[in-house]
Amino acid sequence: MEPIPTDLIIEIFSRLPAKSIGRFRCLSKQWCLILQSPDFTELFRSCARPRLLFAVEREGSWSFFSSPQSSSSSLVLTADFHCGISKVESRFTCSYTSGLFYFSDLRIPNVDMSLVFNPITGQYVRLPYVEMLRKSRGFLGFDPIEKVFKVLVETYPFCSDRDHHEVLTLGTGELTWRKKKIDCPPYFRSLCEGICINGVLYYLVCSVFDLPNDVVCFDLRSEQFKLVVADCFDDPKTTKLVNYKGKLGGINFDYGKSDGMDTLELCLWVLEDVERQEWVNYVYTLPETKLIDNPFNVSVGGVTATGEIVLAMNYTYKPYYVFYFNPERNTLQSVEIQGFGADLEVGMYRGKVRAFVDHVEDLSVDDSVQLKSSISANPVKCLSSNCEE
Repeated sequence: MEPIPTDLIIEIFSRLPAKSIGRFRCLSKQWCLILQSPDFTELFRSCARPRLLFAVEREGSWSFFSSPQSSSSSLVLTADFHCGISKVESRFTCSYTSGLFYFSDLRIPNVDMSLVFNPITGQYVRLPYVEMLRKSRGFLGFDPIEKVFKVLVETYPFCSDRDHHEVLTLGTGELTWRKKKIDCPPYFRSLCEGICINGVLYYLVCSVFDLPNDVVCFDLRSEQFKLVVADCFDDPKTTKLVNYKGKLGGINFDYGKSDGMDTLELCLWVLEDVERQEWVNYVYTLPETKLIDNPFNVSVGGVTATGEIVLAMNYTYKPYYVFYFNPERNTLQSVEIQGFGADLEVGMYRGKVRAFVDHVEDLSVDDSVQLKSSISANPVKCLSSNCEE
């Protein structure tokens, strides 16, 4: 029998999900070499279609779903369930970047821990304990050059002699927190979730001494801090930081008037020049739709690589919708998402939804190595719908 041509093998594998690629790497040395080659990695990424990720929290449980990210292929799409965590108490929100989630403070059950995990494969690692104040936050970032994940934690973000952060790098063989002095003007506390763009972590903070709010910029390679004045955000606590075509952006909701009617507006600020601290403002009035009658019913999921602003309902109503707003065409497309399940879609306590855009698994980043190498006594485990420790 003639051997299967390598080109055909590559073509077949490029159509498989990343989870299957990981399994096939272990079956044959030849396949492993093919599937780990830079050419295949680039081909896989170019063929992969971005997906929406949904993190749904309800009564101490988290469930993770994904669906195709498309505003035109269908008006109804199905969400695929991947994994879940039950019996969880969480004081802090989750942080997401490059396919991984980070929870800075979980209790599963009666055991405090912080986790970094892959919601698609269910692999996770428990991080060493680090002291955090109640209003402190933690952020997950990805360095695309070194291809490593780092966690930045506000240990003492306040103006005092103890001001410092802690940094932890995944994939180094042993996880340890490293103290990092804040080499920028002190701030009071962070105000919203951060975002990682091209190897830089950004998060909005409240300054001290009645100064304007700032954005902290943390370069993951140099591990240097920089502060950018951000007094453009009227309500920083409700500001959603986004990746707007490779630049930092922040979006707020607002009400406006058009022909005597109330309208819903999106106010977008884009950091055009970091060194000059130059912000540019765009205000968009959403086309009228009965599905969005109150900005408190939806949240900004992010901005896609093509520039569409994605809005998602805050709770798992049935029907549940996401909305794609195209600023250039001034169009608003609603897409129904099914598949969250009856338990989340009905009843008094619906699930609270967090949506994340442009999820594409990167084969050049071996999550299993990043996670496995952290704590030798705690190998990579898989989350399930009944995860307990």
